[in-house]
Amino acid sequence: MKTLILNGSPRAGGDTAALLKAFTSALAGEYMLKNCFGADISPCTDCRACRVSQSCALHDDMQEIYRCLAECDNVVIASPVHYGELSSSLLSAAGRFQLYSSAMIFRHEKPNVTAKRGAVILAQGGSGGAERAYETAVLIFRSIGITEVMPMVCSGNTDRLPAAEDKAALSAAVSLAARLNG
Repeated sequence: MKTLILNGSPRAGGDTAALLKAFTSALAGEYMLKNCFGADISPCTDCRACRVSQSCALHDDMQEIYRCLAECDNVVIASPVHYGELSSSLLSAAGRFQLYSSAMIFRHEKPNVTAKRGAVILAQGGSGGAERAYETAVLIFRSIGITEVMPMVCSGNTDRLPAAEDKAALSAAVSLAARLNG
């Protein structure tokens, strides 16, 4: 089993990282963790080359993500929640999945994605909810042809309880890995 994890957190030792540590400790098989923050990933320029070509006109770290999507079984989106939404670095990377939407919509082709299941891990503090961020992640999964999405794992209230101390969220992350393993 192979899993691609797209991490949108700018904090290497933050709440999202704590949840991912619990998750990956129980995850079977290989995984590739791609930190979107700080990666060489340009936003989509809407050049529309992907409407006629099977490749993106931009060449950067997304090429590695595209290769992984062509061979993985699962895709995990992990992000802090900022203003009720996924992080900007993760959204910027996800914008480049236009390549797959164009395959389906304009070229009438199946996207070159083997992943069957998606999962979402969120760290949310403050007064906002994580539901909108989860809904956005589901839309991202649909754009690459993934329709089976697991219920989200979320450490809420990270402004008062760090995710590393949120026993329920850490347990949920381990349980999510077990579901993907099975």
